[in-house]
Amino acid sequence: MYGALWRILPGPWWVRVLILAVVVAALLFVCVQWVFPALDLMIAPTDSTVES
Repeated sequence: MYGALWRILPGPWWVRVLILAVVVAALLFVCVQWVFPALDLMIAPTDSTVES
């Protein structure tokens, strides 16, 4: 899979690395902005089982 992705990207190796870095940064941004908060609302425990 990674080999196919590497062959699809245009340019020399440093352009490919730059493109992949931008794509990874964009994916992380989307996850932090929208995916993780949405999952937190669904998964977050509201009741505590530990007594103080």
